Amino acid sequence: MKIYAHTLVKNEARFVWYSVMSVIKYVDRVRIWDTGSTDGTLEIIEEIAKTPEAKGKEIFQVKRLDLEKFNEAELRGQMLEETTADWFIVVDADEIWWEDSIRMLTEAIRTEGERFESVVVPTINLVGDVFHYQERAAGRYHLAGRVGHYNLRAVKKDIPGLASKGEHGQWGWVDEEGKMIQERDPKKILYLPAPYLHATFLKRAGKRGLDREVVKRQRKLKHELGISFPYDFYYPEVFFRPKPDLVPSPWRPTNFEYNFRAFFETPLKRLRRRSFLKYARHGY
Repeated sequence: MKIYAHTLVKNEARFVWYSVMSVIKYVDRVRIWDTGSTDGTLEIIEEIAKTPEAKGKEIFQVKRLDLEKFNEAELRGQMLEETTADWFIVVDADEIWWEDSIRMLTEAIRTEGERFESVVVPTINLVGDVFHYQERAAGRYHLAGRVGHYNLRAVKKDIPGLASKGEHGQWGWVDEEGKMIQERDPKKILYLPAPYLHATFLKRAGKRGLDREVVKRQRKLKHELGISFPYDFYYPEVFFRPKPDLVPSPWRPTNFEYNFRAFFETPLKRLRRRSFLKYARHGY
């Protein structure tokens, strides 16, 4: 079973190094599509291309796109068309994997990939900084018979009519009948206890203000007091590996301004979740 990793980026300098380097040695090829980064993301990707993991295996490919309008469904569809692997993993630049998790995922695909069509894993969603995570009650995704912080991250290429559909925030993969693949035969959806760290709610651009240039990202940024990780929490190994000087440190705590605003907004968010969760949809 050949496995590709798909990464679609724009202004991702804070985490793109950690995301790509956390998976690169476990897949057969990494395809990165940049849609107009201006914050140092491209320079960091060039540094990734120089690493032994990328260079020695000839698995690293970058495509740069100059877009007037961002269309996620179309872009993901183009990536799908250029994928010749049996499976692909969607690895966005805000997703950092533990080695045990990505190893479990890729080994499951290579040993059991004929039996399944997709793989769902849990996520740990950061809020504020890498020292805090979002409460479980905030999880709204219905996947693999579970509800919470989960994501469908690996897909088999030969699903009949597999296509990309929907706008950013409500996008997904569908089959020839237009049915979301997570709604197909539940026996062909593999759930794995292989979480990754998700920085979707954090600022991700390498320069102040450039997150605003990314479609809908401002709607994802949250002012919320998260739950502190325990003192002995085991962070993804890639955070501790050598890196070029231009790669930002992940260990940036929230500032007073953030904490002050989050102090007032957090109780309202939690009340709304508990009162109206059953009416809420996933995405944004």
